[in-house]
Formats: sequence, C-alpha cells, structure tokens
Amino acid sequence: MEVDIARIQLLTKALDQQTNCFEASDRILQMCDLTRDAIAPPATTCSSHQEALFVRYACDAVGDITFAAQTGMQFSSTSSLTAYISKYSRDLRQVIENTSRFHKIIDPAIVFTLRLAGNFATIEAEWKDASFARYHRRTEFLIFAGLARMRTLTQLNFYPIEIRFQHEVGKNSVKFQKIAGFPVAFGAERMEIVLALSALDLPIPTYDSNLREHLLEYGERVLAERRSPKQKLRAQVEGLITRSMPGTIIHADEAAANLGMSSRTFARRLKDEGVSYRDIVDDLRCDLAQTFITNGMPLSEIAYSLGYADQPAFSTAFKRWTGQAPSTFRSRLDIPERS
Repeated sequence: MEVDIARIQLLTKALDQQTNCFEASDRILQMCDLTRDAIAPPATTCSSHQEALFVRYACDAVGDITFAAQTGMQFSSTSSLTAYISKYSRDLRQVIENTSRFHKIIDPAIVFTLRLAGNFATIEAEWKDASFARYHRRTEFLIFAGLARMRTLTQLNFYPIEIRFQHEVGKNSVKFQKIAGFPVAFGAERMEIVLALSALDLPIPTYDSNLREHLLEYGERVLAERRSPKQKLRAQVEGLITRSMPGTIIHADEAAANLGMSSRTFARRLKDEGVSYRDIVDDLRCDLAQTFITNGMPLSEIAYSLGYADQPAFSTAFKRWTGQAPSTFRSRLDIPERS
C-alpha cells in the first residue's frame, strides 16, 4: 500500500534538525528498508508500512512521544491530486468533502467523513485497514498533519474545538495539549477533529472554480480506473484482533468464522503466507505492549488490554519476546526486531 512521499520527506528533515545530524535518520531509514536516495525526487511514494515504522522509530530516537504530532503540524504542502483539488476548492467544507471522496488515492488505509451535529462539525477518521491502528505515533502525525493542511489552505491559524484519539497515552496527554494549544483527548470513542460549524465556511483564497472542475473530473477518472488494494489475510486478522481489544483476544475459530472460512481453510491460507494465528497474536501483542509502555500506561492495564490473566503472565511473555522486563523497557531501538 503506497502513500505520498512528501510526509516521510518532512519527517526525515525534522529528525535531522532535531538531532542536529544525519546519522539518526540514516539509521532509521535503513531499518525501514529505505535510503535518502529512495525518498528523494523523482520518487513520489513509499509504502505506508515504511512510513509508520519511520514515525515510530523517530519518536524513540529523540525520546519524545510528541515528535510525530509536532512534525505533523509543520505539514504544509504536497503535490498529490487531492492536494490540488483542495487548493482550488471554494471553502473548508468543500475541502473536507473532496478529501472524503478522493483521499483513498493517496492513502487507502484510512478514510475521512464529514459529520454535522448542532453547532459542531466533525471530521471522523476510520481505518479501512485496521492493522494500521497499532501505529499510534503515525496516527497522531496524520491527524495533526490534516489540521496543518487545513490551516495552510485557509491561510488562517484557526483552532479546532478538540482533537480526539481512540488510543491512550496516560499522563502524556498533557504534553499533546501543550503543543497543540487546544484540547486533545485520548481514549475517545472515535478518532476525529471537532470544529465549530462556522469553520466550514472559511474561504480558500486560492479558489478557482474552473481548475477545480477539471481536477474533479480527472479525480473521478482516477478513482474509476483504480483497483482497491487487496489486503493480505494477515492484515485482516490483525484488524479483527485489534477490534476485539481491550481485554479479549478472539480465538482462531472465531476469526475464521468472521472471515467466512472454515478453521482448516483459515489455517491453510495463513500457512501460505508463512504465518500461524499464534504468530500473529504474539507479534501484535509484542508490538502493542511496547507502544503501550511508551504511551505511559501502567503495566496492569497493559496486561488486561492484551488479554493476559494477570501482570506476571504478561511480564513473562514480554521478556520472552524482547529479552527485557517490561519495567526496564525504554525504546524499540534497543532491541532487535522480531523475525
């Protein structure tokens, strides 16, 4: 699944500036199977998985959970089709409506929907590929980058009423609110940007109706010709497991039934992809455990969220995965990747 290269270019530049050297970015690019040449022009895309890993490792490298959100707030320009459609839209309402329609061209893993309720408008984000929900830092980056783009397009430094995330970051929520300058909620029911209804009428100074109509026609042709990327079975399973949390990990038989397969066919198709259901559960638990620790969640809550009977059972599993006790874990950069 490919995404616009502009975002990882911005992240690399921000990390270079934060660390005052190129070494950290070069190391992380290598960990993501990338190089500076690979993300330089004329490159236009990278994989969404590579972008997610880069964001994660960059936050670890600088030891700042808000690095991705701060960098997202610097996101101002991109040369994608959806960016040009937005640039020539009449007002912020049209920008959001166009994004809802065409965003799948640049990132099919997530969709945005405009919803109206009373005096409020919400831009609701939903993962079409739920396996990406595990990447909390990338999620923060994307939502804050979305706000930054709206500010760039309107040429106004306006503030939303609130930004809401579904994941938890414990006491770190104060840090996010401080850099944002407005309420940022975690552990919410939905992932969304809440705006005053009047914000939808904010004009876009670069509006051009003729260019917009031409680009909309082109965008519709691109959508008509575009095939939706087929998710691997593993990604679908990760989505099912993620949705079953916190507190429960669905059984393999239940996952198979959800996907319309017999248990035998389910196991065979996973084997064809080189994994088992237990492999996926362990990998996802290990990955989320490290994220939850970084987020500042208490170990007892992490154990419950990941479906363990108690904290000692979780601690034993974590040490098996990483070679470290969860109480001493600091960064993914300190441990080898799971194969």
